[in-house]
Amino acid sequence: MMNLPRPALRLAKAGRTVATLSLGLALTVAAALPAFAQRVPVVRDAEIEALVRDYARPIFKAAGLSKAGIEIVLVNDNSFNAFVAGRRMFINTGALLQAETPNEIIGVIAHEAGHLAGGHQQRLRDQLERAKTMAIVAGLLGAGAMVAGATTDSKGLAGVGMGLATGGGEFARRSLLTYQRGEEITADRSAITYLNATGQSGRGMLKTFQRFQSALSLSGAQVDPYRVSHPMPQDRISNLQTLIQKSPYFDTTDSPALQQRHDMMRMKIAVYTQGQAAASRLIQKNPASLASKYGDAQSTYLFGNLRSAQAKADALIKAQPKNPYFHELRGDILMKANKPKDAAAEYAKAASLDPARSGLLSVMYGQALLAVGTQDSLKKAVTEISNGLERDRENASGYRYLAQAYGMLGDVGDADLATAEGHYYSGAYRDAAVFATRAQQRLKPGSPGWIRAQDIINQGKSAKKK
Repeated sequence: MMNLPRPALRLAKAGRTVATLSLGLALTVAAALPAFAQRVPVVRDAEIEALVRDYARPIFKAAGLSKAGIEIVLVNDNSFNAFVAGRRMFINTGALLQAETPNEIIGVIAHEAGHLAGGHQQRLRDQLERAKTMAIVAGLLGAGAMVAGATTDSKGLAGVGMGLATGGGEFARRSLLTYQRGEEITADRSAITYLNATGQSGRGMLKTFQRFQSALSLSGAQVDPYRVSHPMPQDRISNLQTLIQKSPYFDTTDSPALQQRHDMMRMKIAVYTQGQAAASRLIQKNPASLASKYGDAQSTYLFGNLRSAQAKADALIKAQPKNPYFHELRGDILMKANKPKDAAAEYAKAASLDPARSGLLSVMYGQALLAVGTQDSLKKAVTEISNGLERDRENASGYRYLAQAYGMLGDVGDADLATAEGHYYSGAYRDAAVFATRAQQRLKPGSPGWIRAQDIINQGKSAKKK
């Protein structure tokens, strides 16, 4: 089930510094995801995350990033966009939905990997500092000339000073933009290297830039190519087309199995982020496909009859009994039908079949056990949710379920600590410190939980000073 947390549905202002039709760097975002997530609408889904990681794995290996701990974060935004910040790569759901083939998204990932492997973020920070210095020096020179013009009563000299003050800042800005465009070209070329190294086509990259060019043409906007941070789409196509077409892998296509997973991902995104009508448009293109049947089942679950939705989920499981996400969907339907015990069995099946061992599925299993409400199921819920959080520490909603399970078991100290963790990973450090202080009053001094509570309290104190 796609998790669209309500607090995160506000559109991110931080992300708006990256042009809508762009692939690149974002340096204005916070390095820590929890604080960033307050401004960026993050989406969590086990199926989509597993697929995108599968896309990225060979690219990261080719780029030398396999051991760099790069995390891919999904952003609930309809625009075709991706960017990197710190050790995280952000990909919009709009990009995943609009890309018709896995190869298109793999090309996007390869481009972003080029930024990461090339250390472009740090170098761009250095360039920003250089540009600031240039602008400051120009401003000081301009101010000095204006003062000199005033003291000598020379209007001409004062005018030159004003030109220096304004022109210097513009020169610094253009220098920075020129540098950024150069880094984008470098990332494009690095992407082709990674695609060739993994035996994949660059055709998807060309299609992406052609999409950008078409959108730009349809908008009717007049863009000064020297005032933007990215090369114009047509220039990128011209720079890459010959290189891509000469590749021995140009005609390589995605495997049918991978294409099917991609189609099912697109269907899920359409249903959950754009509604029934968007899903119907995709279904009409190939109504007999498994992806269309998957989308129809999800649409029926969200907007239709639960009994019908369950029948459609059963048919999907019959077609692919070992698909964990079909069992996940059936669990979602049973939970909505107020059958938590049956739902728990489906989530357990999904978690056992999941090759990615997503912590999200374990938390969902625990959530269903929590709804069952017996002492045994509550204890099992604590175990399953804790296991899920071990693999996915930043799942803030998971800590809320864990706190509820501890509370229902009468374990108030651990409930307060779990609540503190939830606030901490949501970026609400002061609230986290409040609950951590409460937890310490009930936990044994020096115990692992007590020490963790102290760490959270210290973080809250640091937040107060800022």
